[in-house]
Amino acid sequence: MKIGDKVRFISEVGGGVVAGFRDKNIVLVEDEDGFQIPVRINDVVVIDSDDYDIKPAAPSSPKPQADDDYDPADRPVTFRPEPEERKGGDALSVYLAFVPVDSRELTTTKFEAYLVNDSNYYVTYTYLSAEGASWSLRSVGEIEPNTKLFVEEFDREALNLLERVAVQLVAYKRGKSFIIKPAVDARLRIDTVKFYKLHTFKENDFFEEPALVYTIVENDQPVRPLVVDAKKLKQEMARKVSADSRPAAHPARRRGKDEPVVVDLHAAALLDTTAGMSSADILNHQLDVFRKTMDEYKAKHGTRLIFIHGKGEGVLRHAIVNELARRYKNCPYQDASFQEYGYGATQVTMK
Repeated sequence: MKIGDKVRFISEVGGGVVAGFRDKNIVLVEDEDGFQIPVRINDVVVIDSDDYDIKPAAPSSPKPQADDDYDPADRPVTFRPEPEERKGGDALSVYLAFVPVDSRELTTTKFEAYLVNDSNYYVTYTYLSAEGASWSLRSVGEIEPNTKLFVEEFDREALNLLERVAVQLVAYKRGKSFIIKPAVDARLRIDTVKFYKLHTFKENDFFEEPALVYTIVENDQPVRPLVVDAKKLKQEMARKVSADSRPAAHPARRRGKDEPVVVDLHAAALLDTTAGMSSADILNHQLDVFRKTMDEYKAKHGTRLIFIHGKGEGVLRHAIVNELARRYKNCPYQDASFQEYGYGATQVTMK
């Protein structure tokens, strides 16, 4: 007797098809309605037709079935091998990755979010996004060692909900001893502007297609440490007090009544440091400040905004002009006063 055989019951009317085996004595018979009925193997008989409406035979002492009639290969496979460990995988490394569904249609495509566990540990995770001062759970679960897990798909309308995300992790192994890892609580600020730029999705070790990959923890080092060193904190505060004694550069500053709003878009004025940032990252941040300033003053008609971008190679100025032509078509612009700002500033009038 094997899976797929047609059988009828010996002691009652009816029968079905063999769907599997619970053990060597119990067979699962699937009837016409799709229900699986556990029956002793000795209480069914294999038939050639679908006619199950045969009167049951008179009860008789069942003949014991020989062990030779049982084939273990007929049983469904339920064994699942343990994930293989890799050399060098005992240092915890987990990443959050975003992959465009169709990179050829970046303006309309949806995106997939994955958590990548590049270690020999099982990881229980929570994936959250911020809504003001509160957080919302987007996904929770477990990632097996050395695997990537799909957590959600979203479109551009959901990007505003992903500007601040958090990933919490607890790592462990099963069936063996292991070195305990501290729990991870990483907070990330997602630059949503990058989702509009094809070059920000780069080749990587985890996906065949380009992806935007953020580090949660790498080689046991979280992206942001949870334990604050009091001595270092005191030094940083002293350094900040010293820095605050110098004139601060403000990204948007009104110099007086009826005077234009001046926005210095130089990287040194907007960022404490550019360490680890590519030229594209810096440009995207500058454009983000430009857009936020334009949106802040969009209802204040007649206001003049001076964006200082410098002469340089003209990359930032060209990007600003493109933004004005595409997003702010009603706002006229021109080169700002050469006497005050030289060649490196653009004046925009809000309409």
